[in-house]
Amino acid sequence: MSRFCARFGLTALLVVAALGSRAAAHHSFAPFDMSSEKTITGVVNRFEWTNPHSWIWIDVPNDKGGVDTWGIEGMSPNYLARRGWSKTSLKPGEKVTIVVRPMRNGQNGGMFVRATLADGRTLVQSGEAKD
Repeated sequence: MSRFCARFGLTALLVVAALGSRAAAHHSFAPFDMSSEKTITGVVNRFEWTNPHSWIWIDVPNDKGGVDTWGIEGMSPNYLARRGWSKTSLKPGEKVTIVVRPMRNGQNGGMFVRATLADGRTLVQSGEAKD
């Protein structure tokens, strides 16, 4: 019986370890340059209140007279809601200044750090959850 328990325990440990590494890979910061921040100002194209991560799409004027659409990854709706956000925190057409951890590959995107809305309010995703 103890041989069975040892095998079962080892199998369970391997399964948990495999699932744990998979979860950690999903939440990797590898695409982002975590050592720098970039500030962009533009107009909200859309705000996706989706799992597992929210997304902010912002149209940013470029130096050629056009606009570049940036995709900014944020935390899950559940996480953001506990910090005072809602699905209407960012509205299409609203001017916003956003600080991101930029993409390592230079693409127009990044990981959300904070946003300042036209009325001066600031949205953050870190810090204590609200009760």
